[in-house]
Amino acid sequence: MVRMQRHFQKELESLKTLLIKMGSLVEENFRNALQAVQHVDSERANAVIVADKRIDALELEIDNAILDLLALQQPVARDLRLIIASQKINNDLERISDHAVNIAQAALNLVHRSTALNEFPEINEMANHTRRMLKDALDSFILLDVSLARAVLLSDDRIDELNKNVTRHVIHLVKENPLLIEAALECSRVSRNIERVADLSTNIAEEVIFFAQARIVKHHADEVPDADKELH
Repeated sequence: MVRMQRHFQKELESLKTLLIKMGSLVEENFRNALQAVQHVDSERANAVIVADKRIDALELEIDNAILDLLALQQPVARDLRLIIASQKINNDLERISDHAVNIAQAALNLVHRSTALNEFPEINEMANHTRRMLKDALDSFILLDVSLARAVLLSDDRIDELNKNVTRHVIHLVKENPLLIEAALECSRVSRNIERVADLSTNIAEEVIFFAQARIVKHHADEVPDADKELH
């Protein structure tokens, strides 16, 4: 029994290691997608699209590891929460990489319309803010830092506000100059995908809180208590 428990804990640690690797790859791909847009860099954009295939393969590997743990063991309490949280975080990370690909594709479409980006300073602020949110969400998982996870939840409102500003700006720009409609729509596409990455980063932070405290805080970020009590 002790030997089986040790093996199970080893498998859990292996799962967490795989998830951290996945997080690192996704964070890098998102960062490259943002740089591809900001610098209108087609080479970097294409690299993002290629890297997504590796991330998809890793997602399947993690899914299989989770299924094996559930099929061969009977995890309870904290261990079960880790597995459930890992499954959801794995899915969120794969979706973030998909949004990075969308941003990269927009960058390719903006190659000959790069001046359009100058009309949307909000996009740079969104990019920087969301990069920090994703990094903090992943760090909160690695460090099991509930305070950091909670801070991510409270950051999302600013992204929503900026995304709405971009939408309003797009409508105004197109009315002023219909020739910019294609470029403006690509910028709007970038904004929407960044906003979705912020939402998914929030999801990851919520799963960290669920794992650490056995509390479901989805849609109730402001109700998370100040105490960082950790359950077992």
